[in-house]
Amino acid sequence: MYLMKVKIHGESYPTARYYPFNIPALRNTQELIFRKPIAFFVGENGTGKSTLLEAITRKCGIYIWDKPKRHLAHNNPYETRLADYISVTWANGHVPGSLFRAETFRDFADFLDDVALCDPGRLKYHGGHLLNTLSHGQAILTYFSGRFHLKGLYLLDEPEAALSPASQVKFLRLLQELEAAGHAQFIMATHSPILLAYPGAQIFSFDADHIEEVSYEDTASYKIYRQFFAESAG
Repeated sequence: MYLMKVKIHGESYPTARYYPFNIPALRNTQELIFRKPIAFFVGENGTGKSTLLEAITRKCGIYIWDKPKRHLAHNNPYETRLADYISVTWANGHVPGSLFRAETFRDFADFLDDVALCDPGRLKYHGGHLLNTLSHGQAILTYFSGRFHLKGLYLLDEPEAALSPASQVKFLRLLQELEAAGHAQFIMATHSPILLAYPGAQIFSFDADHIEEVSYEDTASYKIYRQFFAESAG
């Protein structure tokens, strides 16, 4: 365990009108305490889980790779400022890490492949393959298998987006190997009931007006899938 606690200083927010400071769960939660090396953020779209994940990334000094914005039609001066209003507590000092975003991975993989063409030794850090010679899902799993064997704090936003159910199970097995090795901590935002089933993980739900720790069976993802399959079987 590296990151022990995230404290949210909602009393100091500069506005209550604009995103992200108008999100209820981020206004009414004081702190999150991490007790397990695998933790999930779960909740409906717009509840703040990816927003908090990015703010934690910034506060931990982890570089965020992103594409430049193409327009300013919806420019929001507060958009990336949540990190200014949270604090983090480390167990034994800062460690390196990375943020994975499903929405930008293809472009990020292009960049990694370009670097590897100039320096083939870099391939070992993302599975030994040029990533964009593989399918999207295969490239993600290959990147995970290489990158996550390094010591660090890993934040992932919807890692399941391009993964089939079978690939999600493979990812769970990789997480079990990494947890056993004891060198990595993961915080993930997800909608996947398969990933949420990871044994012993902490699950933080953003679906109420505050963030609360819940059991797997109490997540909306689990309940919706259970109801769907029950009705389909009937």
